[in-house]
Amino acid sequence: MAPAPALLVIAHGSRDPRHAATVHALTRRVRALRPGLRVETAFLDFNAPWVEQVLSALHADRVHDVVALPLLLTRAFHAKADIPAVLAEALVRLPGLTVRAADVLGPSPLLTAALELRLREAGITPADRATTGVVLASAGSSDPEAIAVIAETAREWRHTGWCAVRPAFASAALPRTEDAVRALRAEGVRRIAVAPYVIAPGRLPDRIGAGAREAGADVLAGVLGDAPQLARLLLRRYDAAAVSPAAARHPIPAALSA
Repeated sequence: MAPAPALLVIAHGSRDPRHAATVHALTRRVRALRPGLRVETAFLDFNAPWVEQVLSALHADRVHDVVALPLLLTRAFHAKADIPAVLAEALVRLPGLTVRAADVLGPSPLLTAALELRLREAGITPADRATTGVVLASAGSSDPEAIAVIAETAREWRHTGWCAVRPAFASAALPRTEDAVRALRAEGVRRIAVAPYVIAPGRLPDRIGAGAREAGADVLAGVLGDAPQLARLLLRRYDAAAVSPAAARHPIPAALSA
């Protein structure tokens, strides 16, 4: 039986050291859930190792079958352009390399479950649900598809019993976190929680937190980080890609449907 493809988790990277530390904590949890699976971490920018370095190391170890998994919540520019370009270059440079495409992480019920875990950790109880409005605060994007996915995630989450759920964005789109908090307050919502829809700390998550505090949100949850639901979701995306047709010698294909 052929060995399972290696899992290459590709994160964006950040100058903030908390970002890489959080990504590595998440991939350690993935390894613990799937003993024997080779799980590697790479970054597009700011942090080492680069994607090219990890693929070269795998190739040198005679690992030629890889699942590339974008550590991204929506299919915006990095998923549509940056990662395919880096992988396409590697396919040309490394003879015999096979790359299988994994989908981005969102949307998924497991992400909603991770958000709710962070809200519980921040002090929200089941009894608070009907009187609590939630601001689903993402990093933001100029990609209309990504913005639409965030808005739809908020609408779906609202149907699970929250008083209200509103999307907000730290950059590139409106409303900002503080504006969403103020809008809910103006509508008479008694308790407002901000749930950062981001994986790791950094400049934009810090902006979300600042907006929440400025507008007087009652609760600010933590980032998704190494939530167990997120680790399980990575493996779910890996498993779907591992049985897909390989993308050998050409750019990574469009992401598989969840």
